[in-house]
Amino acid sequence: MLRRLAAVLSADMVGYSRLMEQDDEGIVQRQKTYRRETIDPGISNNGGNIVKTTGDGMLAEFASAQDAVRCAIDIQTTMAERERENTPDRRIVYRVGINIGDVIFDDGDVFGDGVNVAARLQGLSEPGGVCISDIVHQTIADRISQPFRDMGSQRVKNISRPIRVWQWTPDAPPVETAVAPAALKQQVRYVTAADGIQLAWASVGEGAPLLKAPNWMNHLDYEWRSPIWGPCFASFAQRCRFVRFDQRGNGLSDWDVEAITEDAMISDIASVADAAELDRFALLGISQGAAYSIRYATENPDRVTCLVLFGGYLRGRLMRSESEQQQLFETLAMTIRDGWGSTNPVFRHFFTSTFLADAAPDIGHSFDELQRVATSPQNALRLFNMNARVDVTRLAKQLDVPTLVLHCTGDRVTPLDEGRRVARLIPGASFIELPGSNHVLLERTAAFEQFFEEVTAFLAEHNR
Repeated sequence: MLRRLAAVLSADMVGYSRLMEQDDEGIVQRQKTYRRETIDPGISNNGGNIVKTTGDGMLAEFASAQDAVRCAIDIQTTMAERERENTPDRRIVYRVGINIGDVIFDDGDVFGDGVNVAARLQGLSEPGGVCISDIVHQTIADRISQPFRDMGSQRVKNISRPIRVWQWTPDAPPVETAVAPAALKQQVRYVTAADGIQLAWASVGEGAPLLKAPNWMNHLDYEWRSPIWGPCFASFAQRCRFVRFDQRGNGLSDWDVEAITEDAMISDIASVADAAELDRFALLGISQGAAYSIRYATENPDRVTCLVLFGGYLRGRLMRSESEQQQLFETLAMTIRDGWGSTNPVFRHFFTSTFLADAAPDIGHSFDELQRVATSPQNALRLFNMNARVDVTRLAKQLDVPTLVLHCTGDRVTPLDEGRRVARLIPGASFIELPGSNHVLLERTAAFEQFFEEVTAFLAEHNR
């Protein structure tokens, strides 16, 4: 038995069972050819050693993280070229994860935390890509020119601590610009919810507090670095004390949870508010977060100074009278169930193109990636089902809190009429129509600028 520090490379073939079912002899033969001509020589030439192989993958160790990363990128680049002529459903594509750690070598096998983390990184990788841990990135940052995108801290199965992850892909979009300095000071903390699960939350900025209710797919760390939510949240952080959290079942909060319910969401808002020591605060509700904000404010009027609701609704899809809403729900639910965990991003991109109808391709890619890393297919479906059945119409009529409702005119996720309904039923609410078709606020758009003009003035008046 030997223990030493090593760079561990874990790789597997994407969709191995499906490929073998289509053409087992052909896949085996192609795999042997790639091993002989590309993979094994690449590992050997970079000073690596194959420790063990499986039918669909392998584990290799390197003395140098730089050699391991260079080897992985070279293999992935070559494989993309060699498989280009095959249709996407028949291509042999690998995912790779690389970590540095203390490893035990025993009887021709390797064990240890370094191996476990490498395997989890492999699972996070996009098909054809390479995911590395933060310690690997720090080691190779000044030595390898290929760009790695910061995916933030990720919670992975059977690893108690969050792991910061960086990813390279052959067709990676331009490196995302850094968010404002205020956002970079974010510190993720945890609070235990009423039923014992761990909720990740963060607070940035100073001044009167604004708490953001949960909405479709959250990830505290990844969102700060994304070109979508990063600028928006940084703008809030420059105006107030901005508190937000990852809803149960996704992001850095616990994924393996028994209850994903409306009651649990309201209880979680209370848990985070208490953890952040908020006495009275404004609530920000985006999309379905508007419904949860309305319910919380109705039940806790002494704690909420005002509501800001964007792209929100009172009734989920299944609670609306229009027949097409039922049909749309069934289509989207099937897309999540059958395609969320697929290696083909077209399933998740269906949501992306709806949420960000006017966005550039690189922005859409970032949103698609957020959905992929934020939660599992099972939890995505549970959250989707819950949100489709929410209905706070009765509570909206009882609300006695200053409320500002904003909605983009061409929103394809939540129709403009649903936004108008929110403002019409809440006593005294103000309604602002914003230009554009996006369901998410994007920097350098007219909607973004008008939103913050209106919200800044509203908070200054009501959230002192």
